Amino acid sequence: MWISRLKRVRRTIMVLGVTNFAVIVSGGVLTLVSNPDCDSAGQLFPIFAVCIAAGVKLAAMVKVGTTQELMAMTIMDSPTQNSLERKLKYKTWLWWTRFAMVITVLQFIGATYLMFPVAKFVSHDGMPRDCVLGLSPDTRGWKQTLQVAFLITVCFVALAQCFTGSDILQWRSFYATQDDAWKAHYQEVFDHGIREVLCCLGRREYMGVIEEDEVCSVARLLGDLVSYRASGTGHLEFLAGLALLQNNSQFPESYEDCMEAPAFHLQEAATLHKFAEAAYTGPLLDVGRNPALFLCTWICRQGILTPWSRKWRPKLDGDNWWRGHAAAFLKFIDFPAHVLRRGRICREKCKATYFVVVLHYLRCVVIAVRGTETAEDLITDGLGRACSLTAQDLDGLTNHINGMDSSRMHYGHSGIVEAARDLFMQIEGDSKFGESGSIGFLSSLIGDGCECDGYSIRIVGHSLGGAIASLLGIRLRCRFPNLYVYAYGPLPCVDSDVADACSEFVTSIVLDNEFSSRLSYGSIRRLQVAAIKVLSQDPKADTALIFRLARRFLSASKRQQRQNVIEESSGEAIPSIIVDDSRESIQQEDQIHPIWEEAEAETRQDDEEFVNPFHDMASADNPVSQFMGTVPKREEDDEAPEMFLPGLVIHIVPEGDNMSVPIWRGWAICDVTERYKAYVANRESFKEIMVSPSMFLDHLPWRCKHAMHKVLESRNLFCDLTSESDIV
Repeated sequence: MWISRLKRVRRTIMVLGVTNFAVIVSGGVLTLVSNPDCDSAGQLFPIFAVCIAAGVKLAAMVKVGTTQELMAMTIMDSPTQNSLERKLKYKTWLWWTRFAMVITVLQFIGATYLMFPVAKFVSHDGMPRDCVLGLSPDTRGWKQTLQVAFLITVCFVALAQCFTGSDILQWRSFYATQDDAWKAHYQEVFDHGIREVLCCLGRREYMGVIEEDEVCSVARLLGDLVSYRASGTGHLEFLAGLALLQNNSQFPESYEDCMEAPAFHLQEAATLHKFAEAAYTGPLLDVGRNPALFLCTWICRQGILTPWSRKWRPKLDGDNWWRGHAAAFLKFIDFPAHVLRRGRICREKCKATYFVVVLHYLRCVVIAVRGTETAEDLITDGLGRACSLTAQDLDGLTNHINGMDSSRMHYGHSGIVEAARDLFMQIEGDSKFGESGSIGFLSSLIGDGCECDGYSIRIVGHSLGGAIASLLGIRLRCRFPNLYVYAYGPLPCVDSDVADACSEFVTSIVLDNEFSSRLSYGSIRRLQVAAIKVLSQDPKADTALIFRLARRFLSASKRQQRQNVIEESSGEAIPSIIVDDSRESIQQEDQIHPIWEEAEAETRQDDEEFVNPFHDMASADNPVSQFMGTVPKREEDDEAPEMFLPGLVIHIVPEGDNMSVPIWRGWAICDVTERYKAYVANRESFKEIMVSPSMFLDHLPWRCKHAMHKVLESRNLFCDLTSESDIV
């Protein structure tokens, strides 16, 4: 029994356990053989402290290993049940792990403190001038050797424990290739991690929740996405596979038969984009707009320096006492205060922040919905499971419902659907259209004989806000026929039928390779499969190559490669994800960190002997094949329907290569590309995530605005109808 348990222990932990024990033994011997003349508290206290810390560390390692085993066995007993016992076991293991980390910090401090008396009492010629750790200066032989070995061991333990991690046992020795067990394990990791982050942000109410809630749903989804661990793939190898995935989308060829984007939609979308961007009234996007002075910019935009202007600012639900969010919104769009009629600043899950603006000179009411900015917005994003849409959710598609399959249920992104329902209640309420009783806010503003009678409605939003705006527009369309929605970089949020049916009044605008418009549960699962397949293509994918590929993906520092396409051995290309030749593209890197060059040089010596462990996994019984069999296919099914971008999809792509720079260098750079084209795209082409260095930077709202302006300038069409000079 003990032998089987020892086999589960990580080798690095065994080494650390032996060295900690060696510290205790050698320290005890040094104490026993110390010179009576040097036996003072100042001489022996460092030895006592280091030995006690090593003993506590050994005991903590045993306890961490025990609690880790109990947690793993609890998960193995019921991997599909989210029980309270499992949560308690995980918390117990987590707190013992953190206690061991505190001891590690104390050992590091103790080792540093131990060096001070050594440096103090050793002369420049290397010989001790006085008593050192209980030994007199004339001590020679094995005692001095033991003293030097003790010091080296203490320093080694203190440094090595900083890099070995907190796990005592190998998780794989318990879970092996069981997909459900890995999912349950990472579900607990994400669940507790998300709750602790929310607690640090001031949302303490999430820590005490025991029953199933939205955080559990998000954690379950994230746990499913890390299930590639069941195939034997580590996190670093998965990053290496992602780095090998480079799309060589030749847009001029791909779109040569496509229709150019309608000029009117582009012009109106560019005009209204400022409202979608202005909805980000927090400090998040100020970090991107002004990286150096973002705090000063945000304080100025919030009107903190001009509190006497508070009484002239509109009062919004959830705003701070000086009405800073209203001030920030109005300052960005550069409009007078009276145009902002209503709004809400919300920090609750599945509830959106919005602003309602009335533009009399354009006879238009603009509803701007904010995208992801708070932790609760991330929870809304993470509720990516499909939920069924009710008849009320599809009110605006009454004229198109006959063209849809009435026998089928229609689905949407559950978090976005819930947020859109709440926003509808905020803007229009639950009164039915045409009733003589109380009416909603929007009807009281635009209804017959009201202030804005006959005005058009435009709903805009970026990212999460664009997806919520689309579903809100679908519900409001039947009440307000003169309604249109512009969603910039939205998330896929509805099924194919609904996405097609709302094309008359919803336009989704996607910039190049931005990730959000391709982000869905199915696309991420297929990306996992593609990454593992690509990694298995090359039998010579050595360790140094994996390290460099992972670094390349994380830094995103080189130009996109769009030339080479690698097909699978069967002759069938990986769907919608094109693969670069890893070795050829890596040789083209301009700069390589010296540590990676050294690693490559060392591993190249054994290049003939190294074989990629994934290369021979071709049978149906191996873990990789089993993992790939669990991934949703491209076709829809009732259990996991595919989510699509709503409405008419306009894809803006750069002409020629799009140079991207590292995030930390180019975050605020709008774009070095000056020429863009805009096409009406097929939403099916956005089902797969395009791995690209610019996939995150393209999602920044000001880059989309810049690209739309360039497209309109190339057509001589751009005219900002909401500029300050047009306001009377």
